[in-house]
Amino acid sequence: MAADPDRVIIFDTTLRDGEQSPGCSMTQPEKLRVARALAELGVDVIEAGFPAASQGDWESVNAVAREVHGPVICGLARCNRADIELAARALGDAPRHRLHVFLATSAIHRQYKLNMAQEEIVRNAVEGVRIARELCEDVEFSPEDASRTELEFLAQVVEAVIAAGATTINIPDTVGYTVPDEFAELFRYLRKNVRGIEGVTLSVHCHNDLGMAVANSLTAVVAGVRQIECTINGIGERAGNCSLEEVVMALKTRETFFNARTRIDTSRLYPTSRLVASITGVSIPRNKAVVGENAFAHEAGIHQHGMLRHRSTYEIMRPEDVGLSRSSLVLGKHSGRHALRQRIEELGFELDETEFNRVFTEFKTLADKKKELFDGDIEALVLRAEQSAGGPWTLVELRTVTDSGGPAEAVVRLVHADGRSVEQTARGDGPVDAAFKAIEAATGVSVVLKKFELHGVTGGEDAQGEAIVYVEYNRRTYRGSSVSTNIIESSTQAFLEVVNRIELAQRAGARPREEQSGAARAAQTAV
Repeated sequence: MAADPDRVIIFDTTLRDGEQSPGCSMTQPEKLRVARALAELGVDVIEAGFPAASQGDWESVNAVAREVHGPVICGLARCNRADIELAARALGDAPRHRLHVFLATSAIHRQYKLNMAQEEIVRNAVEGVRIARELCEDVEFSPEDASRTELEFLAQVVEAVIAAGATTINIPDTVGYTVPDEFAELFRYLRKNVRGIEGVTLSVHCHNDLGMAVANSLTAVVAGVRQIECTINGIGERAGNCSLEEVVMALKTRETFFNARTRIDTSRLYPTSRLVASITGVSIPRNKAVVGENAFAHEAGIHQHGMLRHRSTYEIMRPEDVGLSRSSLVLGKHSGRHALRQRIEELGFELDETEFNRVFTEFKTLADKKKELFDGDIEALVLRAEQSAGGPWTLVELRTVTDSGGPAEAVVRLVHADGRSVEQTARGDGPVDAAFKAIEAATGVSVVLKKFELHGVTGGEDAQGEAIVYVEYNRRTYRGSSVSTNIIESSTQAFLEVVNRIELAQRAGARPREEQSGAARAAQTAV
C-alpha cells in the first residue's frame, strides 16, 4: 500500500481500540455510520473490530466489510487459528481486507500475562502470521507492549514474522510509556538489525498515558514509519490513542518539515469528530487541538488586533481546512430554508430532503424559543435527525409539577407504533425522576439508571441542553441522548430513546456484548 515513500497511511481504529474506551460502546448501526464517515474522510484502513470478542463484534465487522467501500477493512485476532479464521470469515465480503494478528512480547507480559518463554513467543507469532497468510495476502503483526520489550528480542520477533509473511509491522506503545527520542532510537535499531525490514510497511500505534501519543507518532514518521494507527478524537483505552485529527493536521501544517502527506480530506475532520462525540457521548474539550470549540477562538485584545490585521499572526491553520467556519453564523426565526441549508452544508453535513425537512421544522420550533441560533444549535439538530434511533414509542405530551415541600409529579402520554395511546402519572424525587418512572410504568420496561449527564450545547440563558442517559437492562448497557432548550424534556426524550432501543433489541434478539468470553474481553486491551 505504501508504494509512495512520501505518503503516510492512516489506519483508523476508532471502531476497535476507540470503542474499548469505557462508555464508548456502539451499536452496529452506529458503527456503520462511523465507518461510512471514515471512508468519506479518506482513511486508508478501517480496523472494524475484534471478531472473536463476541458474536455482536463479529456481526459488526462483517457488516462494515459488506457495506463500506473504499478503505481496506481490517479485523484484529490473537495468534491462534480460531481467532484468525473467525476474523477472515467476518472480512470475507470486503474487496480489500487485512488480518491484524498480535502477541505480547515484553518481559512483564511474558511473565505475568502469558507465562511464556521467549522461544514460545517467537513460535506462536510465526504460526499466527503463517495461518493468516493462508487466508489473506495483507497481514499485519503487532508485538504488544513493544516499547517495553528488550530491543534484541523485539528484533528477533520482527525478523521472524517478516520471514513468515507479514506485510506490515506495527510497533505499539501499548501503555503510553515511551518518549520521542527513545522511540526514534527503537526504530533506528530495528531498521539496522532486522533483515527484510525494508520490504514491509512500518507502523506505529501509540497510547496517550503520558500525553505523548501524537508526539511519539510524529517522531516515528521522522524515523521512517509510514503508517499511523489512530482514532477520532483520540478515544481509546485509559487516556486514549493518538488523535487522528491532530496527527493529520500536524503532517499537513508542517509538511515541509516531515516531507510526508496523507490522503485525508481534512475538511471532513470537524463533522466526523462531532459525529463520533455524539454517538459515544464523550464530549470534546473546548481546548482540544484542531476540533475543540476554542481551537480558532480569540479573546485577548492583542490577539484580536493581530487577527484583524492578518489571520496568520495567531492561526497556523485555517478553520476551513478542518471543516469549521471562522464565524458562528447567527440564525433566527425569520431565517429561511436556503439560509439553513447553506449553513448545514458549511458545517460539513449532508442531508437528504426528508432529513432536511425534519431539521427545518425543528429549527423553526427552536427559533421560536431562542433569540439566536448558533452553530452548536444547528449541529445538535442535524445530529439528532441523523442518529434518531426511532422506535415504537413516541412522546406526545409531558407535564410536570414540582413542589419544594414534597415529591414531583409527572404525566406522560405515549403513542405506540401499533396505535396504542398510554397515559401514566408517577411521582419522584424531582421532575426528571418522576418522568422516568412514568415512562417505565407506561411501557412496562424497568431499568437500572447507571449514569445521567447534562451538557450545555451552546451558550446563553436560552442555550440548548443535551441529556445523556445510561441504563442497565438484562446485563446490557444502553445509552440515549436528546437535545432541547427544556432540560426536563431532553432528559425524558433521552430516557424514551433508551426504552425504544431496548424494545428494538428484544425484537431483534440482540446478544449483549457482555456474553463474550472472559479471555476475549481481556484480550481487547491489547495493542
